[in-house]
Amino acid sequence: MILLLSLITLTAGDTRLAIDPERARLHVEHHGAVTAGAHPEGGLLLGAPERLLPASLVSQGYDLQGRQVFEAATAEGRKARVTVALTPHQADFLVQPAEPMAVMMRFAPASPGYGLADHAITKRPSYDTDITGYSNDRFLSGEVFTRLVSNFVIYPKQKWAFLVWEPGVKMVRSTSTEAAQGSRRVESNVRFTVFTGTPREIYRGFLESRNQYGYPVMKPKYEFFGVGWEAFGALAWDTNHKTVSENVDRYLAEGYPLSWMVVGSGFWPRQETRFHETTSFGMYDKTLYPDPAAFIARFKAKGLKFFQGLRTTFVVDGPYSEEGIRDRYFVEENGRAKVFQFLWPRIPTYFLDWTKPEAVAWFSSLARKWTAYGVDGFKEDVFGFRDYELRDDKLDPVNAALMREGLYIMGRNAYLASPADLHRIDDFNFNQQQDRGPVNALAFAYSGFPLVYPDIVGGTFGEGHFDLKVTPRMRTYIMRNAMWASLHSSMSMGQAPWTFGDKQVEAVMLSAARLHDRLQPFFYSQAVKFYLDGYPWPMTPLTVAFPDDPGVHGRENQRVRGYQWLIGDALLAAPLYGNDYETASSRDVYLPPGVWIEYDSGQRHEGPKLLKEFPIPPGKTPLFAGGAGVVVEKQAGTLVARIYPVARRAESTFIHPDGVSTSEFRVDVADWKKVSASTTAGKPVRGKWERHAYEFPIRAGESYAIR
Repeated sequence: MILLLSLITLTAGDTRLAIDPERARLHVEHHGAVTAGAHPEGGLLLGAPERLLPASLVSQGYDLQGRQVFEAATAEGRKARVTVALTPHQADFLVQPAEPMAVMMRFAPASPGYGLADHAITKRPSYDTDITGYSNDRFLSGEVFTRLVSNFVIYPKQKWAFLVWEPGVKMVRSTSTEAAQGSRRVESNVRFTVFTGTPREIYRGFLESRNQYGYPVMKPKYEFFGVGWEAFGALAWDTNHKTVSENVDRYLAEGYPLSWMVVGSGFWPRQETRFHETTSFGMYDKTLYPDPAAFIARFKAKGLKFFQGLRTTFVVDGPYSEEGIRDRYFVEENGRAKVFQFLWPRIPTYFLDWTKPEAVAWFSSLARKWTAYGVDGFKEDVFGFRDYELRDDKLDPVNAALMREGLYIMGRNAYLASPADLHRIDDFNFNQQQDRGPVNALAFAYSGFPLVYPDIVGGTFGEGHFDLKVTPRMRTYIMRNAMWASLHSSMSMGQAPWTFGDKQVEAVMLSAARLHDRLQPFFYSQAVKFYLDGYPWPMTPLTVAFPDDPGVHGRENQRVRGYQWLIGDALLAAPLYGNDYETASSRDVYLPPGVWIEYDSGQRHEGPKLLKEFPIPPGKTPLFAGGAGVVVEKQAGTLVARIYPVARRAESTFIHPDGVSTSEFRVDVADWKKVSASTTAGKPVRGKWERHAYEFPIRAGESYAIR
C-alpha cells in the first residue's frame, strides 16, 4: 500500500474541502471559516460494524464526469473507492467498498446539533432538541415512537449539516468526541453529504438532493392545513354512520370550522378477522355503514374532505392475499411471502413489497376501491413493526403514488422523503410525558419535516387509556394542548369540548380552533414555500432563524421549556407547554432582534430581550407579530392582509390556497399614522386598523404597496 503524501484541496465557490490522505481526514471550510472539522483519528472507516478501522487514500484519479476518485484502504486490507463531488454549498462522497462491509464517515465533534426526527426523542436521558451526546449504531424506524425518520443533522452555529443516505440500518453519533454517520452493511455503494453555508442555503441544498437522490418532497394540498376531526380521538372504536355523523354535526353546530375528517378504524367488516384492518378494500361493515357512499357524501356536502385509515399490511387469509402471493407483491423470505406479526394488527399479515413498482401500482388500484365511494385520501398508519428490520423507506413509494393521483396523505412513516401533505408525530396522548410533543415537533422541523401535525387534541380519551372522570388537571391539559396544537400546520379535534363540563374549556378550545382556521392560508403559504426551497417556513426553530444569536440556543428542553418557533417571516409562536402544564402560568419568552407585538394586546417589545416570567394564561394567544410583519388571514370567506407596524421597510410573498398564485407585499412606511395601501399598479385599496394591524382585502395574483 503506497500512501498519497500531499494534502489534497478542492474548491467550489466559497467552499473548500481539504483531504489529508493519511486516515482520510476531511476538513470543510466556507468563506474561510471551518465548518466541518477533520477528525484527528480518521475520516473514513471501513470493516465490521463492531470493528471499524480508519482508511487512508492510496491513489487518486478522475471519472468520466471529471470528479475526483480515490482508492482507500485500511491497514488490514479493507478497500473502497471514494468519488468526491464538490459544489459551492455541498460535498458529496460516494463510497463503493470492494466487498460488503460497514462504512462510516467521521468529523470532529460539533455542538449544538439538531435533527433526527422521531429519533430525537429516543435513547435520550431527557427531552431536548439538542442531540449532543446521541449515539445509536442501530438507527432504524420501529423503535418506541419512531416512524418518520431522518438522520439529517444540522449544526447551525458551525454552518453545516451532515447525513448518510441509507434507508437501511444506520450508525449515527453526535457526541463530545465525534460527528459520525454510517451504514452497517453496504452491498454496492453508499452516499454521504456535507452541506455548508447559511441555514437557508443548507436547506435548499438538502431539498435539491432529496429530489435528486430519490427522496422527493411533494407539494401539499390546502384543505389538510385547516381544522380537522379524527374519529379515533372522539369515538375510539365506537364508529358507525350514526356516532360519526352526530359527533361531527355537533362540532359544526358549535361553530368549529372543520375542513377535514378521518375515520381511521372500524369501518371494515368486523365479524370476520380476515376482513379486519384497512386492506379489505372497498368492503364496509354493512350493519355499521349500510350506505357508505351516502355517508361520505353528506360530509362532503358540508365542505369537509373525507379520509380513511390505510395500511400496507394484508391479513394472511384476507380477501386480496391470494392475489398478492400469486403475483409476488409481498415481501418475501427464502422465495416465499413472509408472514409478519406486528403489534398491530395482532393477527398475522403479509407486507407489501414497496421496492416493486408493480406491487405499488397494484396497491394503488386497490385503494381506488375506497375512492370510488368518495374517499379523498388516507391516514397512512403502519406501525408496530419494531421486531423486524424493515427499511425506513417502506411507505415512501406507496404514499408518493397516491399523492401523484391527487389523493391527500397524512404521513406517519417516511425516510427523508415527504410524499405527504402533513408530517404527523406518533400518537401523543394525555398519559405521556408532555415535553415529548414539542421536542418531537421541533425535531421534525429541523429534519426537513416541518408540515407538523401534532396528533389529535388531547389524544385518545375515548380509547379507555384514561380516567374519564373530568378533573381540574384534565381541563387545564386540554386547554394547553389545544392552544399548542393550533400553532402547527394542522390540528384536529377529538374528545368533545362539551364533555368536560366547563365553559372556559369550551371557550378556549373553540378559540384555538378558530385561530388556526384564520391562519390556515398563512400556514399553507409557508408549506408551499418549504416545497419550493426546503426551508422549514411553517415551523422555523429560532436556532435556525438566528444561528448566531446566543440567546436562542439551549432553550428547547424540559428544563427551560422555551418551545418557540417562527411561522413564516412574521409570527413568533411561544406557547406555554410541557409536563408542568398543570401548574405553570408563565414562561421566560425570548424575543429575537426587532420589534415584536403581542397578538392579543398589541403591546410592543424591542428585541433582543428575554421576557422573564411572561404571563400566559390558558386563554391567551401565545403569538407575537414581528419580522416582515405581513400576515394573511381568512375572514368571512375572503383573504385579508394584516400589516403590523414592526418594520420601516419590508418585503414578503404570500402563496394563495391554489398553491400557485402569489401576492407580493412591499412595505415602505415612514409614518404608521398615515399608512395606506394600493396595488402595485397604483389602484388604492381600502384598509382599516383592526386588532393592532392595518388590514385590507387581497386578490390572487395581485401585488401591493404599503406606504
